[in-house]
Order: sequence, then structure tokens, then C-alpha cells
Amino acid sequence: MGKIEKFEDIEAWQKARKLVGEIYRVSSRAVFFRDYALKDQIRRAGISIMANIAEGFGRRSNQEFANFLNYSHGSAAEVQSHLYIALDQQYIDEKCFKAIYQMCDEVSKMVLGLHNYVITHKIHKTH
Repeated sequence: MGKIEKFEDIEAWQKARKLVGEIYRVSSRAVFFRDYALKDQIRRAGISIMANIAEGFGRRSNQEFANFLNYSHGSAAEVQSHLYIALDQQYIDEKCFKAIYQMCDEVSKMVLGLHNYVITHKIHKTH
């Protein structure tokens, strides 16, 4: 793994950013948009994936970074759960569900991989 100078260098964060963009795109559709509670929850969970990667990177220790990566991983699962509701309410179709679910799964795996790396290696961050 190359040296990470800023959180924007983290590939998991980059992919989470794309995931959030997709969540915003689909939750802006009229039928989905009117379900304020679900729209808000799925957006917040997606944002949380990105934010926890960034916040963890900004912390002072590998242990704190690892903890925030765990939160990020949990938020990815939350997004996936909300996707089922959106599918069941017919706010999204099966194709859209599968695409976003897969994006989320990929981010989740990357976050776990980064977590495992962080807890087993000393990473030196430059701020």
C-alpha cells in the first residue's frame, strides 16, 4: 500500500464518494424523494461511510482509525438494509438495487481490508 497523505488518497473513500453520488441520484426520484424518512436515512448512512473514513484518518492513532473504519463498515450495511426497503416499496427496481448493493459491498470490503491493514501495520500519516 502506498503512502496515504490525505484522506482523499484512500481508494475506499473515493469509491464511497461515488456510492453517495449514486444514492443521491436515485433518492432524488419523485417517488423516493417523497419518503422523507427513508431518503434522509439512506443518505445519512452513505455520508457516514465517507465521513468515518475521513475522520478516522484524521485521528492520532491506528486504533482510532480502525475504530472509525468499523463505523464506516456498519454504515455500509445500513445502506444495504435501506436498499431493501426502497426495493420493497418500488422506489427502485431490481437492477438499480443490485448495482447500488454491489457498490456498497465493494466499499465495505475495501474498508475491511483497510481496517485489517491499519491494525497490523504502522502507517505514517502526513498532515
